[in-house]
Amino acid sequence: MTRARFARLVVARLLAGGALLALLTSAALAAEEPTPAAVARFNDYVGRLETRLAEQHRSAKGFLAPVDGARLGSGEVVIEHLTPATGAELPGALLHDWRGTAFVPGAKGADFERVMREFEAYPQFYSPQVLRARVLMHQGDHYQATMRVRQRHILTVVMDTKYDITFGQLDAQHGCSTSRSTQITEIDAAGTTKERALSPTDEMGFLWRLNTYWSYEERDGGLYIQIESVSLTRSIPTGLGWMIGPFVESVPRESLEFTLRATRDALKK
Repeated sequence: MTRARFARLVVARLLAGGALLALLTSAALAAEEPTPAAVARFNDYVGRLETRLAEQHRSAKGFLAPVDGARLGSGEVVIEHLTPATGAELPGALLHDWRGTAFVPGAKGADFERVMREFEAYPQFYSPQVLRARVLMHQGDHYQATMRVRQRHILTVVMDTKYDITFGQLDAQHGCSTSRSTQITEIDAAGTTKERALSPTDEMGFLWRLNTYWSYEERDGGLYIQIESVSLTRSIPTGLGWMIGPFVESVPRESLEFTLRATRDALKK
């Protein structure tokens, strides 16, 4: 896809939402699918992250990554940027790693399990980001689910996503879950008669991979919940940073914080 065509797609979406923008000059753009090298680097990073989490989850001591308890006790949501300074740039892509922690007074591990496994209720728990959700397969602690999600940040992007999800418990007070994206498809004109799934050559590449890792610990009269999110997105093409940069750079953090706060609210209820 040429830059001119890409710019026209972006501008068309912005114009549809009432924004007025100028067109950009033409030149070659990176492919709309991640390069094999980017995928390999992402998988290597995820492998090391999952090894770290597996070590944490072997015992109750250190089950969660350490966070300032006073801040959590005061009701603050603590967000940490974990992406290595030298590891974010991949060939034609960007890697994002964020972690968030919150404390929910009065909640229990069983409450977390109930909320997280109730996929059909996600549009209520996580509105307006999750538009619909459905379980495709369920065997014990293993699920496959599909969700339609919407992200807004200057641009509005709607995606149909599929995930492979596994839950685990050390005991009644300590548990975790792993969610790995298996398919992400951008949807054009979502909710209209012209709705269609975009082909890889037409997608903007705002989200190529998304892995989410939850951990919880029940103590101090409530539940500590911790989420780590690792995603792979397209890099920001030269000349398009003003248009795409805020979306690519801000959405991973904002989405994680929204998910954490929405989960805390669902547990309070």
